[in-house]
Amino acid sequence: MNEKEIKALISLLDDPDKGIFQEIEHKLITCGPEVVPFLESSWESSFDPLSQSRIENIIHKIQFDQVKNDLQLWKLNNQEDLLEGLLIINRYQYPNLHEDQVYYQLAELRRSAWFHLMYDMSSLEKVKLLNNIIFREFGLSGNTSNYHDPQNSFIHKVLESKKGNPISLACIYALVAQKLDIPIYGVNLPKHFVLAYMDEQHPDKVAFYINVFNRGQIMREEDIFAFLRQLNLPLSEEYSQPCDNLAIIKRVLRNLIAAYEHIDNAEKRMDIELLLGLLED
Repeated sequence: MNEKEIKALISLLDDPDKGIFQEIEHKLITCGPEVVPFLESSWESSFDPLSQSRIENIIHKIQFDQVKNDLQLWKLNNQEDLLEGLLIINRYQYPNLHEDQVYYQLAELRRSAWFHLMYDMSSLEKVKLLNNIIFREFGLSGNTSNYHDPQNSFIHKVLESKKGNPISLACIYALVAQKLDIPIYGVNLPKHFVLAYMDEQHPDKVAFYINVFNRGQIMREEDIFAFLRQLNLPLSEEYSQPCDNLAIIKRVLRNLIAAYEHIDNAEKRMDIELLLGLLED
């Protein structure tokens, strides 16, 4: 569809006939993201509340379709890229974000740590260095005052505000560590996502755990098991060994569902439930 045809369709969005509107809406949504700039331009120049409301809904549907498509492709072909999965979730709320800024901030954290990294450092010394760079110098911390804020699940907002929930902080920490070849991975511990530092001599064995929500506190296996006993859960590998990126992205989505439920936003909660469903099929 050319520009003239797109603009002609948009000009009809104030049609009072519901059947005509639904046909126009369907055609515009089928065109995909290429029509969004035209819709945005029309919204800005419109003084009709009905047209503006319809334009907003069409833009959301187009962008949500794109997020669904991106997430399905990520699941099929790109699960090893955790950051891309996080950015797809980010696009749900912030579709127009310049994502280069996220890559830049993570690269800066990596560079700051790399500058002080020594070849003969022990595992604990490396974690101490990462803690210093990420928590003290950069200022990342747990959002204890607004734990259920949906913004805690969007990586660019966490980097911007420097506050997040356990899983968003853990993702940033692990992404920086892995770029430095430090074997730190997420552990899907119920109620509290943590990180595992894998034994560099025995890669299948966890050396110790890191509680990023408590500024990188070191935890031992017995701490994890004690926590599981408190929750009356089995001492299984599912809760004590690293999980894959798919499990991490699912957990981020579940956190978002709970966050939107907390603030009574049923529409966004249902959207996120739909995204989660795509990953569980």
